[in-house]
Amino acid sequence: MNLILAMTGASGSVFAQQMLCALEADERVAKVHFLPSENSLRVLAEELEIGGRNNLVEKLLGCAATKTVQHSAGDIGASIASGSYPSNGMIVLPCSMGTLASIANGMADTLIARAADVTLKERRPLILCVRETPFNRIHLRNMQLASDAGAVIFPVIPAFYNRPIDSTEMARQFVCRVLGHIGLPQRDAYIWKADGE
Repeated sequence: MNLILAMTGASGSVFAQQMLCALEADERVAKVHFLPSENSLRVLAEELEIGGRNNLVEKLLGCAATKTVQHSAGDIGASIASGSYPSNGMIVLPCSMGTLASIANGMADTLIARAADVTLKERRPLILCVRETPFNRIHLRNMQLASDAGAVIFPVIPAFYNRPIDSTEMARQFVCRVLGHIGLPQRDAYIWKADGE
């Protein structure tokens, strides 16, 4: 697979970090296009104490990347801004309400919004992991618009029935759910089994 991962300025940097690690490690993924928004850089600094745009992928992974390419959010001329580029889908994690609004209303003024717009028009999977609470009516309307256009609204709501020991494990299991939804089931995903199964 050839996938796009965008990280926006909503809280939840650990989720994006775990997604990037999972994609980098998955042998079924040939290439990852990583798009951090400008606002995500501030959140990263505050939540994970990772600063700056330089070598960001390596900082998030803790090692050199082998298949992840980082793009600038302002680079509208990047390959993934074109429908002719062979992508298998896009994940926005976390997806801020501002990014959701841009995508839902066709405001393709950043590379993230343009890549999402292209993903929708080419009928490829687009998963928006929205991160906000509570939702106001504008948020809900934008989720409906994005869903009507073909996006999957996949709120960042971690599970607790697997008894996670920390936020990293919560994020990892959430990532497993998202990747399973896009067709990349993970070996270490927790699968609920009823009593007696």
